[in-house]
Amino acid sequence: MEPQRPRVLVIRGGAIGDFILTLPAIRLLRESIAGCHLEALGYPGIVELAKHAGLADATRSLEHRTMASLFAPGASIDPALVEYLCSFNLVVSYLFDPDGILRANLERIGVKTLIECPHRVVDGQGHASEQLARPLQKLAMFLEEPGWRAPLFISTPLASARRITIHLGSGSETKNWPAEHWQRLADELQTRHPQTSIVFITGEAEAARGTRAGAASDHWHALPLAELADRLGTCQFFLGHDSGISHLASACGVPCILLFGPTNPTTWAPPQSTVQVLRAPAGDLNLLPYEVVRDTVMARLV
Repeated sequence: MEPQRPRVLVIRGGAIGDFILTLPAIRLLRESIAGCHLEALGYPGIVELAKHAGLADATRSLEHRTMASLFAPGASIDPALVEYLCSFNLVVSYLFDPDGILRANLERIGVKTLIECPHRVVDGQGHASEQLARPLQKLAMFLEEPGWRAPLFISTPLASARRITIHLGSGSETKNWPAEHWQRLADELQTRHPQTSIVFITGEAEAARGTRAGAASDHWHALPLAELADRLGTCQFFLGHDSGISHLASACGVPCILLFGPTNPTTWAPPQSTVQVLRAPAGDLNLLPYEVVRDTVMARLV
């Protein structure tokens, strides 16, 4: 009889960027525990990225109705959920648990080993991906490649023509350069490089704010993240802000120029070496001159 594979569960909530910044830690677990079966528990549409990148064997939704009982003191927990959680040799949780209720419930139902990790990153304590992997040092696992790329995201050959993607948004308007500047830049790019295909990326946040993509060769709106990852794999360049989509593009190996306003790129910029950051004066992207961004982009496209 073959020995049973070690089973590892990673529980990670948060937004797109938070999850992608956790992928190096998930990779560290997978590579450090030989032959393990690894599953990821998180938000639908985001957690699937771990499987799409080849880092998880299966995923499950954190929004399932049975999960709520884990956050109530002494609550009755669904037997099927108990069986599922107790099937893992190691559970790594990034969930917010300030009162220790989740830990107490997991211990009560018999979870074997629980490693609690920070659900938030603290500025000034190292890059986000390093902070998220640091608790694994308790298991003698040390992150050596925070700038790891996920080549398994890329399932489509690079396009023969140059394709540049521009993501107009982020999780906060204060982190966004004015949309009219992006449109002006797209027009100049198209004029100077007529063989270049310009693609605008938008999501539900941009739609809610009334941000319009304007004219472009193409427009990708609210695509499933796995599909967007595949499409980003066909791009030669990515332009954007401090956002989860920027982290996705960089993890796919796409060279990026990213505009940073109030957030600290030392902590939050994608860690890959192909990322160039432009910081706004006084952290205000409204003060970042159009000419500075245009000249930087044009210099990279020579």
